[in-house]
Amino acid sequence: MWTYEKKLQYPVKITRTNPKLAQLIISQYGGPDGELGASLRYLSQRYSMPYPELKGLLTDIATEELAHFEMIGAIVYQLTRNLSRQEIEASGFDKYFVDHTAGIYPVAASGAPFTAAYVQSKGDVLTDLHEDLAADAATAKEQPPFRKARKPLI
Repeated sequence: MWTYEKKLQYPVKITRTNPKLAQLIISQYGGPDGELGASLRYLSQRYSMPYPELKGLLTDIATEELAHFEMIGAIVYQLTRNLSRQEIEASGFDKYFVDHTAGIYPVAASGAPFTAAYVQSKGDVLTDLHEDLAADAATAKEQPPFRKARKPLI
């Protein structure tokens, strides 16, 4: 059972919209290596753990991933709130906006919606833990640097 504190784990206070940045960050929300998949992966895999401590650990990790999911949603919302039609069209955010307007929807940056196929749970302790390490490594890889912007992105 969870106790939900009605605040973000880390406050998100973005004052300027930036739909182009939101299009990249949305993948961390509902993409193949995003927080939604991670939280479901750990919650699903906990059942096959042979020791209560391991079950508890995976539940703790899943809870942390859900907190990340909430923060990423807040980031995307704040980057896209109150956009004008011109901002939506100029940024390329129109493809997302047509289906979801400014709603936060679990989707990859490519536009592919979240799918349960992103979640692996084989019921074998070593296989599941190996998959967890691989999934976390995918999000920890150093990404190519973006061009330096003249103004801060957020």
